Order: sequence, then structure tokens, then C-alpha cells
Amino acid sequence: MENNRKTDTTGCATDSATDMLILKNCDYLNVFTSQWMHGDIAIRGNRIVGVGNYSGEREIDFAGKTCVPGLMDGHIHLESTMMTPREFARVAVAHGTTAVVADPHEIANVLGAAGVDYILRASENLPLHVFLMAPSCVPSSPFDESGEALNHEAIAPLLANPRVLGLAEMMNVPGTLSGDADVMNKITEAHRLHKKIDGHAPGLTGHALQAYIAAGIQTDHECSTLDEAMEKLSLGQWIMIREGSAARNLQALLPLFSSPYCNRCLLVTDDKHPGDLLQLGHIDHMVRKAISLGVDSAIAYTMASWNAAQCFGLSGMGAIAPGYAADIVVLNDVATAAIHSVYQNGELVTPARFTGGDTPLPASSFNMAPVTRETFALRDAKIIGLVPGELLTTDEGPATAVQPDKDIVKLAVIERHHGSGHVGKAYLKGYGLKTGAIATSVAHDAHNLIVAGVSDADMALAANAVADMQGGIVVVQNGSVLASLPLPIAGLMSPEPAGKVHEALTLLMEHAFELGVSRQIDPFMTLSFVSLPVIPTLRLTTYGVVDTAAQVLL
Repeated sequence: MENNRKTDTTGCATDSATDMLILKNCDYLNVFTSQWMHGDIAIRGNRIVGVGNYSGEREIDFAGKTCVPGLMDGHIHLESTMMTPREFARVAVAHGTTAVVADPHEIANVLGAAGVDYILRASENLPLHVFLMAPSCVPSSPFDESGEALNHEAIAPLLANPRVLGLAEMMNVPGTLSGDADVMNKITEAHRLHKKIDGHAPGLTGHALQAYIAAGIQTDHECSTLDEAMEKLSLGQWIMIREGSAARNLQALLPLFSSPYCNRCLLVTDDKHPGDLLQLGHIDHMVRKAISLGVDSAIAYTMASWNAAQCFGLSGMGAIAPGYAADIVVLNDVATAAIHSVYQNGELVTPARFTGGDTPLPASSFNMAPVTRETFALRDAKIIGLVPGELLTTDEGPATAVQPDKDIVKLAVIERHHGSGHVGKAYLKGYGLKTGAIATSVAHDAHNLIVAGVSDADMALAANAVADMQGGIVVVQNGSVLASLPLPIAGLMSPEPAGKVHEALTLLMEHAFELGVSRQIDPFMTLSFVSLPVIPTLRLTTYGVVDTAAQVLL
């Protein structure tokens, strides 16, 4: 039999040159040595077969360009982009992202395992590697009223899926520390299958933190201070440096972008709105920002690719080297992360790679009776204070009435899955709203209907308008709906193209700002986190105000 293999000038045996794509004359990042090197990159099929000096019938001259490994987001909720997985991929890949590790617990809280199945099916055959983590906390806490629940028996088959890399963020810190049986069974199953376990423990420290880590929790994306990150890093956790639409921690954690700390850190967005993705970018935005703040470019790109692959045990990904996946970003400029083109699985990503059959949409889960202005009647109640740029909240004491001049407005969370009629009510400070009302069915993690407003009548109109759309976002003033965005996929996502979602959201934001909401925050993502009862200090669920530190209803 004729031998079609030959030896190149580096001494490496390769397949016939006619089978290979050669990226010629490029600078490229060696993530193993943190060096910028020069040469050719030879690709056969979906793998890199060599770097150095190569030739072949298919050659592309990238002189003056720089190649880096495809960027990876180690922790994202696709639902927070408000787009289908296909539309998200279209936007993210254009920004150099070739792989994401997604936690579908948002849609799981609404639809259970069927929601996870939708994300799996809708993210198949895309020019983006979409890995999942099995949602660990559905609901997120006993104080949440979700549409569905996933116990350890429901989690087991999800963990067995090869595209599921492990157990998603373990938000149930009290359950982990107390040895709750269902929590322990989920953790045990992940250990049995040698899969990763992500953490979620903002502010946890000392012996409690060590006990949490001893249970097998291997990562954390909730560090908002350097001291918190250093403690968790020193105890063996991987630190996910987050820069999303609501929580932006990169600058506070900037010292981690240096040796030796950078070796155990990766970049994530967690929650990212479509406008930020389209205008700022994805992981490329984080790389660009880090470099602008003085971070060595080789370190920034390594943390954005190789480190995520290492953290999740993605063997053969995250590097430009023989045998690795041919996921390559070609840059016009390293410092600004200006992207020339993207190769995923050895193929140039073009618009044609995003075509295909649409995944059938899941049924809606809106099941609530219409509300009236009397629904929002409230006198004495706690004030939940917002912290700019953070997900944390503060206890601002009691209030007896709405006081827009003192930045105190009314807040309500209405159960929308089972028709229970439960409505939690409180006051909100730091939002800036001066008139009207804002309602959204994106309300982490149970995704009930959350409404903030000055007028009870406007709050009722906003809530009913969202319910009539089977989910979405609405801005109301003086009895009129100013703008809306339907989110019929579980009340979380739109089937429309990214541009249309962005246009609708931009109009909603402008109306929200005109009603007084601070331009320093994302009006809707900020509001959506006020109902998440696993982050300090006070949260509002359908059951009422929760003191998350004391784990009690107030």
C-alpha cells in the first residue's frame, strides 16, 4: 500500500498536504509557555496536526495577523441573553467565542428537565461548542416558588449525558453545610461520574467555606473582592472572574491576572444582555478590558481559553498545538481583540453555518389570575437596597409608603407558574424610578413576575401586560404601555433575531431611564436579581422578604 504520509521540516509526520488547511505566516499564542510565536498552523478535519513550517494545496496567508485559541466562557446562563441558543451563537462566535459552559437552571426552574432538554436540542450542530452543567438547585432555596423541581433522581440522567460536564453552581450553601440528603446525593453522583461541581457562595469564609469546599465544590464565580477571591483560591478553588451585565468584578480582581494566581482563574460572563453582547462583545470584551488595564496579553488570552478547558477537563481544547481542536480566532490586533475571522472545528465560521431546522418551542408556563391595583396595597415593609455594580443588596430598614423623592418605590413578586396567588411585597431603594412601573418575567431563579413601581395602577397594568404576552418585559406610565418585549420561550427568551431583541430592549431601557431609573445600571437585569434568595442580604420572593444570611422570612 502506498504511504501518503510525509515528514515536514519540524520532523513531524503529517497526512497528505492535499488533505490539510494551512494558516500561513501567522503569529500565534503558545499557552504552555506564554509566548507569542510565528509559523504556520496545519489543520486536518477538526484538529490541528502541527505548527511550524507547512505547505498544502489550501493555504491562507495570515501575515500580519495573530491567532489565539478559541475563547471560552466558563459560566453563562444562555437564557439571560434572551435569545435562542442559535441566535446567541451567531453573536458570540462573531466575537471569538468557540465554546461555552452553560448552566440552564433558569429554564429548568420554569420547565424542569424539559427545559434542559430544549437547550440541549437547540444548541446541537452549531459552530459553537455548547456544554452544559446539570442544574443543582431547582428551586434555588426553600424560599423560592419555582415552576418545577429537580431532585437528585432527576439530575442523575442529566449528569450521564456526555455534553453535561458536571453539577452546576451549588447555591444551596446551607444544605451543603448541613448535609441535606438531596444535596449530598447530587454531589455524590457528580463525584461518582468524575464530573465537575461548580460553586456559588458569595461572602462565605472561614471554617464554613472550608467545609463547603471539602464537600467537593471546585469553582466560584461570586467573588466581588480580592480578599474573598484569594481565600477561595488558596483553598484550591478555581476562580471564575466575572464581567456580566449586572455584576462586573474584573477590575476588583485585577491582581489575579498575574502569576501564579492567573493559572487557576478563568473568565466568565454569568449573565449577559443582548445589547452588551452586540455592542461590547463577549469574552473578547473582558480580554480587551484586562489588557487596557495593564494585563499581559498572553496571560489574558490564556485565561480566556486554556484555563477554562483545564478547569472543566476538556482534553484537547484550548490550545494551538498538535492534536488540539482547530478552534482558532484570527486577530487583526491583539491589544484590542479586533477579530478578523473565526475557525471552529477546522472550518471558517460563515453565516451559512447557522442555518438549520428550528427547535420546537416549549409550551409557556404562565398560569396566574389577573391582578388589580389592590394586589399591591402595602404599608409597613422592609426596604431592600441596591448596591451599584453588584448583585448584593442591603437592609435599609422599614418604610410605610412610596417616596420617589427619596428613591423608595414599591416592589412585588407574583407567583406565575401554578396559580397559587402568592404575592411578596416590599420597598426598593437605589433603583431611581420616579413614576410609572416596570414588570418582567425574568426574575431569578424561579422566574415569577417581578414588578417595581410608584403607582399601584401602573403596576397592575404592567403585570397583566406581561402575563398577556406569556412572558416578557413591560414599561408603563400613567395607564399606558410605553414599550414591551415578548419572551414567549418560558417567559425568558425570544425566538426573534438578535437585532430585533436588542432594538426592543434598547427602547425599553430608554423609557426606563426616562422614568428615572439610574443609567448606571441595567434596569431589567438589576431588577431580576432582587428576587434571587441565595445572595446577601435581603431578597423578595412570592413568600415575602427573605434574610438570606439568617435564612428566614421577615
